Amino acid sequence: MSVGRAVVLTEFGKPLELRKFPVPPAPEGGMIVASHCGGVCGTDLHLQQGHLEVPTPLVLGHEGLGTVHRLGAGTAADVNGAPLSVGDVVMWASSIACGDCVPCRIHREPTLCENRRTYGVNRPVDQEPGLSGAWADYICLRPGTAVVKVPEGIDPLAAMAFACAGPTMVHALYERRPVRVGETVVVQGSGPVGLAAAALAELSGAERVILVGGPQSRLRTAAEAGIGDHHVDIVGAADQATALAEVMELTAGRGADLVIEATGVPAAIDQGLRLARRGGSYLVVGQYTDSGDTTVNPHQIVYRQLDVVGSWAFTGAHLVQYVGLLPALTRRFDLARLVTRYDLEEHGRALADVAAGAVLKAVLVS
Repeated sequence: MSVGRAVVLTEFGKPLELRKFPVPPAPEGGMIVASHCGGVCGTDLHLQQGHLEVPTPLVLGHEGLGTVHRLGAGTAADVNGAPLSVGDVVMWASSIACGDCVPCRIHREPTLCENRRTYGVNRPVDQEPGLSGAWADYICLRPGTAVVKVPEGIDPLAAMAFACAGPTMVHALYERRPVRVGETVVVQGSGPVGLAAAALAELSGAERVILVGGPQSRLRTAAEAGIGDHHVDIVGAADQATALAEVMELTAGRGADLVIEATGVPAAIDQGLRLARRGGSYLVVGQYTDSGDTTVNPHQIVYRQLDVVGSWAFTGAHLVQYVGLLPALTRRFDLARLVTRYDLEEHGRALADVAAGAVLKAVLVS
């Protein structure tokens, strides 16, 4: 039996461990994937710090890309019906919804599934198979996982730039509040979610996309990658009011048709409400972890007659749409420029760099 390495969260707030695990047989209806790329998401940092209730020990990594290593009995095609063979490059959805709970069955909201099982988040190593996270040499994908082949010619690191943020924003912009042709869009936040929001807004036909974030190095990288029409540094601004005034000036003083929150900073909410035009929309995507309360003036919602919409996570269908968009995304934007690669053994440094904001998108490579 072959053996594979995996990065394991054993105790909150403590260094992660690189362990070895036996590679299990491919399950019926599933597969074993050689996980060549494991994205480091802000959520992983929260998991390591104990900000979310998850079981341990746990192989981390809920976003990944790899090649088919072994196919289980009955597994012959990806979710689109394309034939699968050993060596094919694939991506997979991080979660499987149960299909039976009230959100799944009645409300038709699988991202709100009460029993959602997520690779790298709530599949501990003591629930076989232990290799259930992407920060590993191999991952065991169970039956019901949405697996999709990556189009030929796509740079794996480019695909990983928005491996989680991309399908998250596909859900937000396809189902929750689409971008309409000719709109002015303001995006708060210049991390992966913010840049995915800006890139997809441009592909969707926005006339102007204004990226508000920081530090300046991130905005510079976004501009070099071709993402966003205007870049406003609110993080490094001596006076945030001046930066916000610059944003309003770029909208001719009316505000944006759509403002997308992708910061994860509660204080950004009140600012974002004031950047939307009267009759506009405010789409909140970035507050995935509970970072605390903030003060909001409800008059701004009523006076502006805003639609305020939240969007949570994504499903396999949204991943399929993201992968299908990769040829268009990589033709228009230099996504690989956003990625910093680390060897699997460098997981500690990668997580520290993400925590420090030193890199835009960290990817573990094995």
